[in-house]
Amino acid sequence: MSDAKHSNPAKSMRHRARELAMQGVYEWRLSGKNAKLIENGTRDEKSLGRYDTEFFGQLLNGAIAHHEALSAQIAPHLDRKLDELSPVEYSVLLLGAYELIHHPEVPYRVVINEAVELAKTFGGSDGHKFVNGVLDKLAAEVRATEVAAK
Repeated sequence: MSDAKHSNPAKSMRHRARELAMQGVYEWRLSGKNAKLIENGTRDEKSLGRYDTEFFGQLLNGAIAHHEALSAQIAPHLDRKLDELSPVEYSVLLLGAYELIHHPEVPYRVVINEAVELAKTFGGSDGHKFVNGVLDKLAAEVRATEVAAK
């Protein structure tokens, strides 16, 4: 997985935290490493630029700790089985679902837009459209009042 746009200083610290959390979930998905090992490895790396370390830890640990429940909430909105998703799509969807459900202070449109950007940066050519559609359906389910008020 390439780390495109690695050190753009214009990126928000929260966006960079989401990128690093997505990479951590991706690493967990492929290696099965413990979330704390991944988190500590990321925190120990000095060349990653500035990012919101607290938010990064919440996203990484939360998405991994709740991956079974999150996967169950994502699955009904997929056009294929979970195990047929690319590791990037799965990682982005897991993070997006975690943030939609566990961070209601972040507007749902921000969560979806950030996930789409992650999919564009790290995923295949049309993965961002898939991520957008799945998270849009999930948002309508888990944040019905907020979505209806748009």
